[in-house]
Amino acid sequence: MVVGSKNFTESILLGEIVAQQLETHGFTVDRRFNLGGTFICHNAMVAGQMDVYVEYTGTAYSAILELPTERDPVIVRAVIDSVYRDRWDMVWGEPLGFNNTFALLVRADDAEAHGLTTLSDAVPYSNQWRFGAGYEFIERADGYRGLLEFYNLEFAGQPLEMELGITYRALADGRVDIIAGNSTDGQIEALDLYHLADDRRYFPPYEAVPLVRGEVLRQHPEIGTALRTLGATLTDGEMRRLNYLVDVEKQSVSEVARQFLDEVEDGERN
Repeated sequence: MVVGSKNFTESILLGEIVAQQLETHGFTVDRRFNLGGTFICHNAMVAGQMDVYVEYTGTAYSAILELPTERDPVIVRAVIDSVYRDRWDMVWGEPLGFNNTFALLVRADDAEAHGLTTLSDAVPYSNQWRFGAGYEFIERADGYRGLLEFYNLEFAGQPLEMELGITYRALADGRVDIIAGNSTDGQIEALDLYHLADDRRYFPPYEAVPLVRGEVLRQHPEIGTALRTLGATLTDGEMRRLNYLVDVEKQSVSEVARQFLDEVEDGERN
């Protein structure tokens, strides 16, 4: 089995959890982690170079299918189930349990100084702020340009594009004033950042779900059994904790994944 991931901590960690889970069910796993963004992983699946990775429902709907933003998770899931099956013979599994939405983050000191809790609160200050984000957010239909229009935001100058993992430190160090991060990232608390609530619900649902090539699943239906065990095992808070262990406490991805799977197994026995 070839298990892949995108190029940020959470994706790599989820890839390792899936890989170890498959190994406990007797599969030999070839790990191809840190491949790049959404489109690289998607194309690898289409080409048969990868068998499974964890994708986010809203990302598939907006970025891959290029459909207008849809905020109802039931509709999003029904559409991606149908289109991915018919167009690419790919199967979406059980949701892992958390929703990793984009998070517009500012420094906690700034949020306190201006009394900010929501994105709407930030609008009067946005023309004084420099914006930073990963490359993908700048280009996506559900990303930067749509956000500006939806909230009537206007930032100072052009957005600063950088690797997603660097954006948090850039914000903390004052190189930018607001970033688009991930709501489950462990660095939010570690760097004293503040998540502005998406009070007008711009972002669609981003439920994390294992995506498997249909041909592989038909040949090895036990893969489905192995992955279903992971369904609903990760809350937003638990995913944030696991990311924190890797990014902040510098524990190895392999060890954090193993500890998590041991906890899942203990929970099933109890």
